[in-house]
Amino acid sequence: MHASSLRFKRPDFAFALATGWTLMASVFFLLTAALPVHAATRPSSPVQTQIDALSRGSAAVVGIQVTAAEGARSARSLGQERTGSGVVIGADGLVLTIGYLMLEAQQIEIVTQDGKTLPAVAVAYDIATGFGLLKPLLPLRGVKPVNLGSQQDLKTGEPLMVVTGATVDGQDSDVSMTQLVSKRAFSGTWEYHIDSALFTSPPVTAGGGNHSGAPLFNQRGELLGIGSLLVADALGENKRVPGNMFVPVDLLKPILAELQRSGSSQQSHRPWLGVTSTEQGGRVQIIRVSEDSPAEAAGLAPGDVVLAVDDSKVATLESFYKKLWARSAPDAPVTLTVLQGADIKTVVLKPQDRMLSLKRPAGI
Repeated sequence: MHASSLRFKRPDFAFALATGWTLMASVFFLLTAALPVHAATRPSSPVQTQIDALSRGSAAVVGIQVTAAEGARSARSLGQERTGSGVVIGADGLVLTIGYLMLEAQQIEIVTQDGKTLPAVAVAYDIATGFGLLKPLLPLRGVKPVNLGSQQDLKTGEPLMVVTGATVDGQDSDVSMTQLVSKRAFSGTWEYHIDSALFTSPPVTAGGGNHSGAPLFNQRGELLGIGSLLVADALGENKRVPGNMFVPVDLLKPILAELQRSGSSQQSHRPWLGVTSTEQGGRVQIIRVSEDSPAEAAGLAPGDVVLAVDDSKVATLESFYKKLWARSAPDAPVTLTVLQGADIKTVVLKPQDRMLSLKRPAGI
């Protein structure tokens, strides 16, 4: 069986784990789920404990359906209708997901594993980490919250589990086996950076877009991260290995109380220019400028190369973002040195606080 096909529907979950999980740890993603289980091959107590833990984690996963508000800026890139996954992390039904699903949401629904659709309200959206929190307006009966794990002792090659939620059109939840291939910093093209992200392969594509917000579990059934992106370079090092990027829950723990209290972390209130950029050969090049953004107002355009922020040279997305965010106030003017065609120009922009430029979902 090819590694990319190691998926099974939830009814086969315990069986597949019992016959395949331990073997998968030593043989690259081989599952023997097609083989009959005889009395002599019943799982030992430690294996059964592992299966029970993973089953509990899997049972806490929900589907998420979002409709963005009319006129939402984010609909241009994310669409008006969005589908993803989340996982229950609180006894009160608090669900953790990836935040971009909730951007400017008008209506949020949770899809349970038995096919029920419950209305939900946004609790928090955190630009700095990318996490989103929401809560159902009706009780999630019989669902226990997962335990939060840590990437601290996570080793490359370790087998992991990804679960995607059910959908409103009746598509079942999926369980996929994958492995960690790298841990490293990640810079997004959309003015986003985290100092540590988890990269797995083979890629999880089950459930269409439901890998967005899908939880990543270790072998103890602990939550390690939340799915953000499909990537072409999961291994890094300029090698094209397809996979997924997960935001580690280590970033959530210090700010969880703050998110529940205020709807975002203090780190999320930072300068935003409205540019989509790439990093190639020691150059930061703009590839898109958002409408009605500070960058558009200042005359920046696709193809411009950012050379410096306030006279400090930048050669990577990470350095570009960090110099921008290190400023004392989100809306303080910033000076960019840019290469436009053959000309080097100085451009002064007045950034925005991104949190104040978006329509807030009801609840935040």
